[in-house]
Amino acid sequence: MLRRAVKSYFQYSFTNSRAFSTNARCSMRLVQFIENNVTGLEHAKVGVELSDGAGIVDLASYDSSIPKDMVTFLGGGAAMLDIAKRAVASGQHVVRRDNIKLKAPITNPDKVLCIGNNYADHCAEQGIPVPTEPVIFSKFSSTIIGPGEDILYPETSDEIDWEVELVVVIGRAGKNIQVSDAMNHVVGFTVGHDVSARDWQLKKNGGQYLIGKSMDTFCPIGPAIVTKDEITDPHKLGIRCKVNGDTMQDSNTNQLVFKTEALVSFISRFLTLQPGDIILTGTPPGVGVFHKPNPIFLKRGDVVDCEIDGLGTLSNKVI
Repeated sequence: MLRRAVKSYFQYSFTNSRAFSTNARCSMRLVQFIENNVTGLEHAKVGVELSDGAGIVDLASYDSSIPKDMVTFLGGGAAMLDIAKRAVASGQHVVRRDNIKLKAPITNPDKVLCIGNNYADHCAEQGIPVPTEPVIFSKFSSTIIGPGEDILYPETSDEIDWEVELVVVIGRAGKNIQVSDAMNHVVGFTVGHDVSARDWQLKKNGGQYLIGKSMDTFCPIGPAIVTKDEITDPHKLGIRCKVNGDTMQDSNTNQLVFKTEALVSFISRFLTLQPGDIILTGTPPGVGVFHKPNPIFLKRGDVVDCEIDGLGTLSNKVI
C-alpha cells in the first residue's frame, strides 16, 4: 500500500507542470517527525509526507548526510531538495503514519516575523484604514508548537484569541531582495496560528505586542511545509479557523493587502532573511476580540482547527 502511495505521488509530480524543475526544485510536503517510541526534539527527523495524512519518507534513512532539523536542511539549498526528490523516487524508507508523531515543520528559526492588519476584510471588520506599508512585529521561536500539541492557557491572561494565518517559509538567505526576485527566496508555505493574549496586546504593557503574542505555545505551525511548486497561487487559497467545530474565520488569501513578494522584499530592506525564517502573513476577519455583540475568547478544553486549502489542517487543544 505504501509503495502504491509512493508511485501515485511520483506519477503526479512528474505529470504536473510545476514539479521538479531543472534547477532541482520539487513539489513536496516537508515535515519534521519523531518515532512513537522516542521523545524530545533531539530525536526529530526530516521527512517528506507523501500526501496529507499519508506515510512519511525518512530522508536520513535514505541518505545519512541529511540533517536532522529543517532549518539546516533548508540551508543546504537545492542539493538537499534533490536528495529528498531521489528518496521519494526510490519508493523506500517509508514510515507508516501510525508509527510517528509530526512535530512543527520548523522548530528553531532565526526569526519568527508577523504581519498585522494584512487582510482587507479584517481591516473593514475593525473599521480601520488599510495599511500603506506592512505592519511588522515578532514572536520568539520558543512559542512554536506542532500539530496535535497543546496550547497552554496562561495564568496571566483571560483574553486568549485565535488567528489563522498563511505562513511563508524562507529557503534562501537574502538582503535587499527585489520584488521580482522574492519568490526565489521562498521554499514554501505552511499553516500558522497566531495565538494572542488580547489584554496584554491591546490594554497593557504600553500597547506593545510582544508579551501578548509571545507567551509559551502561542505559535502552532504545520502540519507540513508545502513547497511553492505544489501551489498554483498562494494568494487564492481558502483560509478558515474553527473552534470546537464552529467556523469562526472563513476568507481567502486573495484578501491579503501585502502579498508574499512584497513582504519578503520589504522585510529584507531591514533584516537579512535566513533559511528557515518564517513570516506569518496576517489573519482574516472573525477573531474573538471583534465578535459582535460581545467579544468571545478561548477557554480551557477548546480545540482550534486552522485550515488552508492545499496546505492542510493544524489542530491544537487549549489546556
